[in-house]
Amino acid sequence: MPPTSKTEQALRLIREMGVVRPRDLASHGITPEHLRRLCHRGLIEQPARGLYRAANAEVTAHHSLATVAKRVPNGVICLLSALRFHEFTTQSPPEVWVGIRSGARVPSLGKPMVRFVRYSAVSLAAGSESHQIEGVPVRVTIPAKTVADCFKYRNKIGLDVALEALRECRRLRRATPNQIAQFAKVNRVFNVMRPYLEALA
Repeated sequence: MPPTSKTEQALRLIREMGVVRPRDLASHGITPEHLRRLCHRGLIEQPARGLYRAANAEVTAHHSLATVAKRVPNGVICLLSALRFHEFTTQSPPEVWVGIRSGARVPSLGKPMVRFVRYSAVSLAAGSESHQIEGVPVRVTIPAKTVADCFKYRNKIGLDVALEALRECRRLRRATPNQIAQFAKVNRVFNVMRPYLEALA
């Protein structure tokens, strides 16, 4: 039996968007029940609770970032996950690190595991850019901000990780000392970082 026009429309939209929530398709008249039927037929799959993608969709190395960004659209991928994204480390953290605004509600996501870090409104808004991953816009801290964040949250991730991030960022020429210093001041850790920045200048 050929697919219905509604099925074709749903599959086209899901392929275009990469990862979708039922609410993304509601305005097109596609209901959660329709999505469940498509899953049952093997045309789409559910990588996490409340999310759907095409069954033959390409899964990239950063798939977990796309999944989390879809469910936490106001968050920013940061710290260890941003280090991995920028290839400042070869280690893959078991959790996705996401920055959210201080006072914001922490969503319950299940899988993938997520580590939430609270940022001031100023710090959260500074130094991030959007990347398309599997059709999903994902905000990630830029290299200079990522390094400054590592020093800001060195008690969470370790000073050795922060120092490695700084060395790799400079070795790969992904940010200048002045750019890193700018975000160190935003994060109020410039005095902490100054001797390390001077040593690498």
